[in-house]
Amino acid sequence: MRLLQYNNDGDFSLTEFFESDIPEYAILSHRWGAEEVTFKDIIDGTSKSKAGYSKIQFCGEQAKRSGLQYFWVDTCCIDKSNSVELQESINSMFRWYRHAIKCYVYLIDVSRPRSNSTGGANEPWELTFRRSEWFTRGWTLQELIAPASVDFFSKEGVLLGNKSSLERHICEITGIPANALRGTPLSNFSITERMSWTTSRETYRQEDKAYSLLGIFDISMPLIYSEGKDKALQRLREEIYKASKGIQRKDFSVVFSLSNVSDIEHFVGRETELQEIHKALNSDGSRRTVVLHGLGGIGKTQLSVAYAKRHKDSYSAIFWLNIKDENSLKQSFVKVARQILREHPSALQLNNMDTNESLDKVIDVVKAWLSQPNNTRWLIIFDNYDNPKLPRNSDPTAINIRNFFPESYQGSIIITTRSLQVRIGHSIQIRKLGNVYDSLDILSNFSRREGLRSNPDALILASELDGLPLALATAGAYLDQVAVSLSDYLRLYKRSWVQLQESSPELDSYEDRTLYSTWQISFDHVKQQNDLSAKLLCFWAYFDSQDLWLELLQHSDSSDPAWVRELTKDEVSFYQAVRVLSSHGLVEVDTASQGLIESRGYSIHGCVHSWIIHVLNQAWNHEFARLAIKLIGSHVPEEQTFQPWLTQRRLLRHAMRCSFMVLNSLVADNDISWECHKLGILYANQGKLIEAEQMYQRAIQGYEKAWGPEHTLTLNIVNNLGNLCVEQGRLAEAEQMYQRALQGYEKAWGPEHISSLDTVNNLGGLYISQGKLVEAEQMYQWALQGKERAWGPEHTSTLDTVNNLGLLYADQGKLVEAEQMYQRALQGKEKALGPEHTSTLDTVNNLGLLYANQGKLAEAEQMHQRALQGKEKAWGPEHTLTLNIVNNLGNLCVEQGRLAEAEQMYQRALQGYEKAWGPEHISSLDTVNNLGGLYISQGKLVEAEQMYQWALQGKERAWGPEHTSTLDTVNNLGLLYADQGKLVEAEQMYQRALQGKEKALGPEHTSTLDTVNNLGLLYANQGKLAEAEQMHQRALQGKEKAWGPEHMSTLDTVNNLGNLYTDQGKLAEAEQMYQRALQGKEKAWGPEHMSTLNTVNNLGLLYADQGRLVEAEQMYQRALQGYEKAWGPEHMSSLDTVNNLGLLYTDQGKLVEAEQMYQRALQGYEKAWGPEHKSTLDTVNNLGLLYTDQGKLVKAEQTYQRALQGYEKALGPEHTSTLDTVNNLGLLYTDQGKLVKAEQMYQRALQGYEKALGPEHTSNLDTINNLGLLYADQGKLVEAEQMYQRALQGKEKVLGPEHTSSLDTVNNLGLLYTNQGKLVKAEQMYQRAIQGYEKALGPEHTSTLDTVNNLGLLYTDQGKLVEAEQMYQRALRGYKKALGPEHKSTLNIVNDLGNLYADQGRLVEAEQMYQWALQGKEKALGPEHTSTLDTVNNLGLLYTDQGKLVKAEQMYQRALQGYEKALGPEHTSTLDTVNNLGNLYTDQGKLVEAEQMYQRALQGKEKAWGLEHNSTLDSR
Repeated sequence: MRLLQYNNDGDFSLTEFFESDIPEYAILSHRWGAEEVTFKDIIDGTSKSKAGYSKIQFCGEQAKRSGLQYFWVDTCCIDKSNSVELQESINSMFRWYRHAIKCYVYLIDVSRPRSNSTGGANEPWELTFRRSEWFTRGWTLQELIAPASVDFFSKEGVLLGNKSSLERHICEITGIPANALRGTPLSNFSITERMSWTTSRETYRQEDKAYSLLGIFDISMPLIYSEGKDKALQRLREEIYKASKGIQRKDFSVVFSLSNVSDIEHFVGRETELQEIHKALNSDGSRRTVVLHGLGGIGKTQLSVAYAKRHKDSYSAIFWLNIKDENSLKQSFVKVARQILREHPSALQLNNMDTNESLDKVIDVVKAWLSQPNNTRWLIIFDNYDNPKLPRNSDPTAINIRNFFPESYQGSIIITTRSLQVRIGHSIQIRKLGNVYDSLDILSNFSRREGLRSNPDALILASELDGLPLALATAGAYLDQVAVSLSDYLRLYKRSWVQLQESSPELDSYEDRTLYSTWQISFDHVKQQNDLSAKLLCFWAYFDSQDLWLELLQHSDSSDPAWVRELTKDEVSFYQAVRVLSSHGLVEVDTASQGLIESRGYSIHGCVHSWIIHVLNQAWNHEFARLAIKLIGSHVPEEQTFQPWLTQRRLLRHAMRCSFMVLNSLVADNDISWECHKLGILYANQGKLIEAEQMYQRAIQGYEKAWGPEHTLTLNIVNNLGNLCVEQGRLAEAEQMYQRALQGYEKAWGPEHISSLDTVNNLGGLYISQGKLVEAEQMYQWALQGKERAWGPEHTSTLDTVNNLGLLYADQGKLVEAEQMYQRALQGKEKALGPEHTSTLDTVNNLGLLYANQGKLAEAEQMHQRALQGKEKAWGPEHTLTLNIVNNLGNLCVEQGRLAEAEQMYQRALQGYEKAWGPEHISSLDTVNNLGGLYISQGKLVEAEQMYQWALQGKERAWGPEHTSTLDTVNNLGLLYADQGKLVEAEQMYQRALQGKEKALGPEHTSTLDTVNNLGLLYANQGKLAEAEQMHQRALQGKEKAWGPEHMSTLDTVNNLGNLYTDQGKLAEAEQMYQRALQGKEKAWGPEHMSTLNTVNNLGLLYADQGRLVEAEQMYQRALQGYEKAWGPEHMSSLDTVNNLGLLYTDQGKLVEAEQMYQRALQGYEKAWGPEHKSTLDTVNNLGLLYTDQGKLVKAEQTYQRALQGYEKALGPEHTSTLDTVNNLGLLYTDQGKLVKAEQMYQRALQGYEKALGPEHTSNLDTINNLGLLYADQGKLVEAEQMYQRALQGKEKVLGPEHTSSLDTVNNLGLLYTNQGKLVKAEQMYQRAIQGYEKALGPEHTSTLDTVNNLGLLYTDQGKLVEAEQMYQRALRGYKKALGPEHKSTLNIVNDLGNLYADQGRLVEAEQMYQWALQGKEKALGPEHTSTLDTVNNLGLLYTDQGKLVKAEQMYQRALQGYEKALGPEHTSTLDTVNNLGNLYTDQGKLVEAEQMYQRALQGKEKAWGLEHNSTLDSR
C-alpha cells in the first residue's frame, strides 16, 4: 500500500508499505474530476499543474490537523497502468477504507463559506448536501460504510459534520439503516437489503457497478473490464452465492409490479414518513406491520406506492390488496395468485385447478405460500381499510383484516385506513403537508405549469388548500385543462365550490375518489355510529375550522335544538361525538389549544370545512348561524375573568366567521345586537379596530331599531365607539360619540349618574389626547366632584378619577400635584381594596413613571418592582397587564443605561404580547418600537431600522397610515435616519409625520410640536440654521401656549435653541437660553435631575467655546458628579461628560489629564456598547486628535484608522461621522508632510459632505478651508486663495460675516496674503478677524489672541518690530491668563518673542525666551514633540547668529534626529533643519558636508513641494 506524506519542502512524496508495516493514515473520498493527479504525475513532479492537486493538499492538511503523517488518495496512490496492482487494489479497497483512522469526504458540489453571506442569496448547505452527486456514485458506498470516522467538507474546505452528526440526513438520502453506518457487521443485513443500497448509484465504467460492491459482500474476484455490467453482476451474484456457505435457499422472488395500482409520476415530500415506515418494517424476517391512518385524500395510498417503489429491491415480492370491501379484497388475492404462478408455476396447489373455482381457496393457498419457511422478505399492502370490523361497528359489510393475514409470523404489512381505531403494529398518522413548497410542487406537477414556487398567487392557493394532496392534485388537474389563472381558480373555489368540484377532472392516481365525494364515505359511517357526531359535523360549518371546544358550545338554552343540549350536557357526550369523528380521520386534536384554561379543542382540515359548508349545508341553515353567533358572543369573557386574553385569542377565528356571516346577510339581523356588541368588545380588546367598529355599528343599528337612539343600551355602545375612535386617532369623531352618550345619559339618568360621570371622565382622557389640558382638567374635576358626592371620596371609582388627575398633572409638568393625586389614590385603594389589588398596583405603577420623570430612578424601580410582583401574583407572569409593567421596567433600564436588562424586559414583554394578542397587536408593535429605540442606543442601527419598519408596517395595517401611533413610528424612523446620516430620508419622515399630525391633531398639538422640534434639529445638522431657528421658535411658542413657559418640554426646546445659537455663533443668546432652561429645570426637577444636568453639561460646552475654561470645567464637574450619583460612574451620560472633560483638558494643554479622561470614557463605552459603537468610535477619534496634539503621529494614525474602519462598518463610508474622521486623517497627513494623501482625504471628505449635506453646509466649507491650508503648505497659493474665498463666501452666506467660523477663514486668508507678500491685505484680514473675535468672543478669548499673535508675525515681516512686540506681549498675557504659563499656545508665543528678539539683535533675551519655551514644551509635550523640536531648531539658528557653532550643531542634530523619528526623513520640517545644517557647515567651512546637506534638502523639497515652490527655490 502506497501512502503520501508531506516533505520538508512542502511537496508530497510516496512511500510503499507492506501489510504488517502500514502506519496510521487518513484517506480521501471524492468524486473524480477532469484533471486528477495520477501516480505518474507524482513520480514525474508534474502534479502541481493539475486542478486535482488542491484536493491532495486539502487531504494532507486535514491529516496534519488530525495528527497523522500519512494519507491515501485513490487517484495517485495506485499505479493504474499496472493491471495486477489495480486488481489487487480494488479487491483491497474496502479493507483500506475500514482501517483508515480518518476518512475525509470532499464535496465539490456543496458550498458553505467560512462566514455567512449577508446577501441572502446562498442556498442553505443542507439542501445542496442532500443533492450532492457523491451520494449517487457506486464507489462512495463502501467509502461511507467502511471507515469508522467519516468527516464531510464543503468545497471551501469547511467542516459540515461527520457520519454521526449527519446520520439522519445520510439515512434519508441513501436509505441505508443507521446500524449499518454505526459499524454493525454487514452480514447482519440480508443480501437483498444490501443490494437495495445501490439502486440509485451509478459508476463511470459499467463493470464497476459490480466491482464497487466486493467489500460490501466481503468477496474477491478477478476484474474483466471488457465483460459488461450484466456479466460482472452475474459473476458477483455467483460469488455471493458461493460465500453463503453452500446453504440452499428456495427462491420466492416475484417481479415487482404496480399494474393494478394508481400511481403518480412525481411523488412529493413525506421523507420523514418514508423513513419511519422503513425503520418500522426493518426486521430479521419476523412480522412487522405499519398502519398509515389519516384523512381521506391525505395521500396514504400514494405514500405506500412511493415506499414500495423506493424499497422494491429490499423485498422478494410486493403484493397490493384493495380492502375497501370484501369482494375487492378477494379479487386482489386472485391477482396475487396469478403473479405467483407466473413466476413459480408449481408453487401453489392451484396449478391443476382453475383459479376461478373458489375465491376462499385462492386466499388460503396464497396465505400458505406466504407462510412457507424462509419466505420472509415479502411485503403486502392492504389499501383502503376504511370499514374495519370493530366492536361498535354493526355494519355487516365491515371486514376483519386479521382473517387475511398469513398464519406464519413473518413478512411485512402496510395498512392504509381512515380509521384511528385500527391498532395493529406501528401506527403512523399521516397529516397534511407541512412544507408549502411540497404543495406547490404537487400543483406544478398536475397543472404542468412551471415557476409556481415564485408565484404569489400559487402560494395563496396552496395555503388555502392547506397541504391536502387530493385538493392540490384536483386543482392542478383543473388548471391543466382549463385556461384560468390561479387567482381565478381560488375565486371559484371560494364562491362556487360545488360546481367547481363537480366539473373537475377525475384523477387516475386517486381511483374513483374526488374532493367532492371522498369524505361522503366517512360521513355515512359516522351517521351509522352516532347521529350527534353527524349533526356536530354539519354544525361546524358555522364556526371556524380550527379549535372548537366544549365550553364554547355550553351556552344553549331551552329554545335551542334538543340535540345541541344533548351534545353538550356533559363531557362524556361531547367527547363521544368527537371521538367518532376523530376515528374516521375527520377531526384532530388542536395542538395550539394546549395549556389553555378551558378544555382542549378540535380542528378539521380547511378543505373538509369547505366540503361541510358547500355539501352538507347546501341549504344554508339560518337558525344554525344564529345559534353559532349566540354561542360565540356568550363566551366573550368579562374583564375580571381570569386571563381573559387566552379565551379572547381562541374566540377570534370564530368571531371572524361570525362577522362574515353577519356582513354577508347569512344570519337574520333580528335580535343579534347584543351578540354584535360582544363581538365588538372582543375585537377592540384584540386590537382589531376595523372589525370592532363594524360590529359596534351593527349593534347600534339593532338597538336603535329596538330601543331607540336614546336608550342607555344604545348609549353604552356609542360610548364604546368613542373609545374605539380614540384608539384609532379619530379624535373629533370620538368627541361626537362621547358628547352624544353624555347628553343621553344626562337626559336618562341625570348629570351625576355614574354612567354620565364615566363619560365625562372619558372626555377628560380625550382632551388630553387632543392637547386640551385645561378642558381635560375641567372634565376630571367635574367627574371627581360628582363621584365624591355620589360615592364618597374613598370610593374606588372616585379614586380612579383622582388617579387620572395625577396622569394629567404629570403631562402638564405639575409633578408635585401629580404625586399628591397618586398618593391620595394609592392610600385610598390600599384601604378599600388592599395593597395587592390590581387597581392599587396600577397607581403604584403610575408613581413609578412619575418618579422616573423626576429622575428618582431608584424610587421608580421600587414602584415598578412592587407593581410587577403584585400583578404576577394576581394575573400571572404572562398577563398583558403584567407585561405592561415589564415594558415600563424596560424603559427604566434604558434610562439607567442598563441596556442588556432593558432588552430582556422588552423581549419578555414582546413574547408575552405576541402570545396573548398576536404579533400585529398595538401592544406588540409598541414594544417592537421600543426595541428599535434600544437598538439605536446600542448602536445597532440596522436592527433598529428593522424594528421600526416592522412596527410601522404593523401599525399601518392595524391603524392606517395617518394614525398618530403610526406617525410616532414614522417620526422615530426620522430620528434613526438622522443618526445614520441619511438626512434626506430623515426629512421625508419628519415631513410625513408633521403633515399627518397637523391633520389629525392640529398644528399646535404638543405631538405636532415635537416633530417640529425634530425638524429644527435636522435643519441644524444640515446647516440650514435659519430654517432650524424657525422650527425651534414655532415649537417654543406652541409649547409655551400649551404647557406654559416652565414645562419640561418647553425648557427642552429652550435648550435646543441654546444649541442652535451656539452653532450660529450667537454665544450670548445661547447662554441666555441655557440659563433659562437651567433655572426652569432646577425649579421643576431639582438641581440633580438628569435633564438639569444635561443643560449644565451644555453650559460647559458653551463656556469652552467662549474660552471660559475654568467655568467650563466647573460645569462639567457638576454634571459629572450628578450623573455619577444618579446613574453611576459607568452610565453613558457620565462617560459623555468624561469625554467632554477630555476635550476641555486638551484645550487647556493638560494632555495627560485629557488622555486619562478619554481612556476612562473609551473603556466605559467599550464595556457598555462594545468596541464598534458610535460613541466608542467618537472617543477613539478624540484620542486621535489628542495624539496629534502630543506629536504621537503614528498612534494618531492608528487611532483614526480604527475609528474610520468602525464608522464605515457601523454607519457606512458616506456617513458624516465617517467623513469627519477622513477629514481628521487629512489634517494628520498634512502634519506628517504626506500631502498627496492629505489631499485625497480632503477630497473624499469634500465629495461625501457635498453629497450628504449639500455644497453650502458648514462641514463642507470647513473641509474646503482645510484644502486651502493644504494648498498653502504645498505652495499652491492661487488654489489656496480660491479655496479660502469659496469657504468664506459660503460661511458668510450661511453663518453671517461675524460668525467665528467665518472669521477663522478670514484669519487664514491673512496668513495666505502674508505668504504671498500682500502684507497690506493680510493686515486688513487680521484686523477684521480681531474685531470680529473681540465682538463675538471677547478680547481675551484664545481665538482672538491667535489672530493677535498672527498680527505680531505680520508686523515682524513688515519690520514693525515695536508693534510686533506689543502684539506678542498682549497675546502672551492673554494666554497666560486663559491657559496658564505652561500651555502650548503660551509657549508658542514665547517662542515667537524669541524670534522677534533675535531679529532685533536682542540675543540674550531671545535665548531666554527660547529656553523658557523649550523647558515648557519638554515638560508639557515631551522632548521629542515636533513643537519642542521647532524651538530646538530656533535655538540652533540663535546659536549660529551668536557664533556658538558647536552648540548650534548640537541643536540642529537634536532637532534633525527628532524630526526624522517623528515625521520621517523626507518631511519638510526635517528638510528645513537639514538646510540649516548646510548653512552651518558653510559657516564652518565644511563645504563638502554643506553640499551634502543642501542636495538632500533640495531633492526632498522637490519631491514634496515641486520644483517651483518657494521653499524649494530657497534651497537652490
